[in-house]
Amino acid sequence: MKIKIVVGTALLGLNLFHQVSAQQPVPSTHKNETGYPSRFGFGRLATTAEIALWDIDVRPDGKGLPAGQGDVLKGKVIYTSKCMACHGNNDTDLSKIKLPGPVLVSDTLAKSRPKAIGNYWPYATTLFDYIRRTMPYNQPGSLTDNEVYSITAYLLYANKIIKQNQLLNAKTLPGIVMPAKKLFIMDDRKGGPEVR
Repeated sequence: MKIKIVVGTALLGLNLFHQVSAQQPVPSTHKNETGYPSRFGFGRLATTAEIALWDIDVRPDGKGLPAGQGDVLKGKVIYTSKCMACHGNNDTDLSKIKLPGPVLVSDTLAKSRPKAIGNYWPYATTLFDYIRRTMPYNQPGSLTDNEVYSITAYLLYANKIIKQNQLLNAKTLPGIVMPAKKLFIMDDRKGGPEVR
């Protein structure tokens, strides 16, 4: 039985390989200094639309934030249904509970433990970006932009960084000053090899 499954899987993989390689093959025309060809003649160039699906990073200054908005109350509902199983309930003492994910709420003092959003993250936009690309753990990237704005709002509120009635969107989120921002120093070195 195992042999049939492995052979069937290998044939399926080979069939998919031939289908993909048959689409707009990339020619292998010259060799680089190692003697190997620069391309191996299979695969295809990604389309502009395919690249756009992955080009979703958000910079600290807010560039890249999508349209949409969210608020604390909606964020709490979403957090309860999609985040709490791994990160815990913020109203419960979690000191003796081992969670699958890190605790996200702490006070905003730099020496507080555990390190969380309120006392460690330097930019609110980074929080949005991370949630959007990687959460929830079992379905990363499945949240809508409005859901991500709402979860971000709830977590910032739970960490005592914003007020409960604050609406988050592409204009308001970059303006939030995180308590830990002052603990980070920009790398402004000049000269020599620019390794960062």
